[in-house]
Amino acid sequence: MACPICEKETDIKYRPFCSKRCADVDLGRWLNGSYAVPSDDPEDLEEAAEALTMASNSEMSKPH
Repeated sequence: MACPICEKETDIKYRPFCSKRCADVDLGRWLNGSYAVPSDDPEDLEEAAEALTMASNSEMSKPH
């Protein structure tokens, strides 16, 4: 089995990764939103639209 980050052989201690570094890279991708699970739930879409509106309004109110 190959590491999903660097494709080296996996280490049983860090499986499915080859090292702690690759495991941390993967975790970082989850935490910063690089990986996402799509949703068609209307509530999720509504929340995303509200968050986008709030962020947009926040940027507009900042002095330049």
